[in-house]
Amino acid sequence: MISKDTLFALSLFPYLGFLWFITRSQQLPRLALYGFYGTLVFVAVTIPAGIYAKLYYGEALANIDWLHGGAEVFLTLSNILVVLGFRQAVMQLKK
Repeated sequence: MISKDTLFALSLFPYLGFLWFITRSQQLPRLALYGFYGTLVFVAVTIPAGIYAKLYYGEALANIDWLHGGAEVFLTLSNILVVLGFRQAVMQLKK
């Protein structure tokens, strides 16, 4: 059975492919594109936060509220950018 950590690491490759294709297509609203790239920032923050939680608290990241919440802020900001980018595109189409 494949571990969740291995699966998480392997999932980055299809996501990077997705980013490559949507960037090349130049059809995605710029703000939404920034949001999708922001998800990589979330991953970049989550990995060290998870390591810190394990080393200093002996717990999974999900069990250390302040650390988990701090990492999740980056995912929330990324999602907001995606939504605002698509909202902006829809508003422009309506005009």
